[in-house]
Parts: sequence; structure tokens; C-alpha cells
Amino acid sequence: MLLSLLSRQRGSLRGYARSFATLQPAVHDITSDTATRPTDAMFDVMKSATKEDDVFGMDTSTNELEAHVAKLLGHEAALFCASGSMTNQIGLRVNLHQPPHSVLVDVRSHINLYECGGLAYHSQASLTAVQPKGAHLDVADIEANAIKDDLCGALTKIVAVENTLNGTIMPLEQLERVSAYARQQGYKVHMDGARIWEASVATGIPLAEYGRLCDTVSVCVSKGIGAPIGSLVVGGHEQMRKARHLRKLMGGGWRQTGGLAAVAHHCIDNVIPTMKATQQRTQRLWQGLEALGMRTLLPVDTNMIFIDTCGIISLKFWADSLLTHGNIKMDASDDRASRIVLHHQITDQVVDCMLDLTRQLVRDHGKAPDHRNDDLDISKVYPSASASSNSSST
Repeated sequence: MLLSLLSRQRGSLRGYARSFATLQPAVHDITSDTATRPTDAMFDVMKSATKEDDVFGMDTSTNELEAHVAKLLGHEAALFCASGSMTNQIGLRVNLHQPPHSVLVDVRSHINLYECGGLAYHSQASLTAVQPKGAHLDVADIEANAIKDDLCGALTKIVAVENTLNGTIMPLEQLERVSAYARQQGYKVHMDGARIWEASVATGIPLAEYGRLCDTVSVCVSKGIGAPIGSLVVGGHEQMRKARHLRKLMGGGWRQTGGLAAVAHHCIDNVIPTMKATQQRTQRLWQGLEALGMRTLLPVDTNMIFIDTCGIISLKFWADSLLTHGNIKMDASDDRASRIVLHHQITDQVVDCMLDLTRQLVRDHGKAPDHRNDDLDISKVYPSASASSNSSST
């Protein structure tokens, strides 16, 4: 059936697709903002970087990146690492001391779902995964779930938040409430801020305003920012001294990191200023899809759209058509809903192409919206979007 439909539409779409492909031959990947490709300019930056040993903190390019990111987040120091999982795990570990202890997190968080049970492995800590009453963890969620039993329980020592979470922004006022309550209770606050850049750009709130409310923050330079690899953990000088020791323990001591650090610095300076335009493209794409009768499963705050086709068209058919006729790669794990993520390499032309192709598909093959599944399990779209998810993710 799918092949038949594709065959019937091929003639009507071939001319448009040919002209678009002539201008844009590359595949445009909207499955994740980690799908960006390093540019020639980035490799030129890497060539001019210093080439000393970062295990001993001797590399100038790496030290400059760490100082720059620490200042942006309003902290004293930072440490450059290979991945966000590593910087989260190190950030948590430097705030923990003696088991038994536990960390309270959002049940949908990366720390809970996608870090291989790292808290148990690295920190001998248990994890309290909470489904918030609202969109993000708030004081009431912490009060109701923190472990305070010092006889039979593993006492809560850290509250970990994630901002952004599935593209949605945790309001600064809410983070202020959580931070104040946590400190009143003697808890440390860690933020998985892999995409905190997106929140800062969308709200206009400086990164340091978020950072000052947390004891440690993890930020990613390969999600949205477009660097080839890397994340940083920020905190106090003593915390980062301990963090460097823990990075070595975890097998994360790396030598000549200058090239990677220099390109990360370059991306912070040159890609973050483009994020506002990317977020505007995301809104324009969402508004165009909504006009066709689709809906979003989560608020479109930044660069992500959790789209539900409402059965208007088969998502697999849609994704195949976009790839065949527009060189646009979209996730089709589910046949009704998907996560769409824009980044700095998705241009206005790509958005125009996607909307034009989608309008034609709906016009030629669309059905009436089906709202019988309005309680769609978001885990089918992207695993971290639902508390019920067991699936793997990237």
C-alpha cells in the first residue's frame, strides 16, 4: 500500500523535489540537534588550537573554554568532558559524600532514563524518580517525595532538575523556589542543563541567572550548539578539582583536547546567536502543521515539536515522502507521532520544503482527524517524554 501511494504521488512531487535537491543535496536530519555536521570552518579552528595535555590541566585552548563557560554560568570553574552523561555523573558525585544517600529527579530525566544506572555504579546512590504534578519539578513534588527517614531510608542529598526538558523550559521563578527550598533543607541542587542555552535564548534570561541557583550544572556543546563532541560541568574551584580526579577515575582523562575545546568555544560564540532564528523556524513549522489539523503533545518552547498527526496521514508515509522528495530525515518509530528537532543547519528553505510537501500529501492523501487517541502515550514519540518509557534513546 505504501509503495503504491508513493508511486502515485511521485509524478506530482518530482519537479519540486528535483529543484530543491539541486540546491540542497545533503540529507537534512530533524531527528535530533545532535545530528549537526562539523563544518570546514570548525576544522580550521581546530588546526589553530593548542596541543598540550589536559589530564594535567596544561592545555590553553581547553583552559580558556572552561573559564569562559564557568563565567557564562556564574560559577568559579568548569571541566571539559566527553559526554553529558559523564558531566552529570561527575556533577552529582562531587556533591555526595557517604552512602546511604539518594538523589531526587524528574522521572522523565536523562539522569533517570539514559545514564545506565550511573548513580548506583559511580556514587552508590539510590534514585527517587518523581512524576511532577505540573510540567517540571516544584517544591510540592520534592516535599512529598524526599527521603527523610534516617533509620531505614537513604536520605535525599541532591535535587536534580533538567532544563530544558523535552524542549520545554523550567521557569526561572520555579527554579528559584526549588533552589531556595532545597538549600533550606540542606540539599544540593544539580542541573542537567544540556540545552540550557535554548532556555536562555528563548527567555532572554542570562545563563548566570540559572546557574547561580545550582551547586553544579552540566552543559552540552554538541546539542544545538553544533560542536562535534563534549560537555562541561561547572561549579566551585574545589568541586572542579575533585571533578578532575573523578574524570580520571571514570576513564575520562583525555590528552590533547585543544582542538575539541577550541571548536566548542567557536560554536558557543557563533551558533548560540543563531538559536533565536532556529526557534522562530520551529514556531513557523509548528504553526504550518497545526493549520493542517495536527497537534503538539508538549508546548513548543524552543527547538522541539512533539507532533501528533491525529491520523490525518500515516507518519511513516510522511517520513518516507520527506526523505524521498526533500532529503529530509524524520523519525518514524511510531506511525502517528514523532519528535521533530531543528538546529542551526536546518534553514528556512528546508522548513519551506517540508511544509510544501506536507501540504501536498495532506491534500492528496489526507483523512479526517482522528481524536479517539488523544491520550496518546508520548513514550511512543520519544522515550524521555513519558514516565512509562523503557525504551532506549539517543
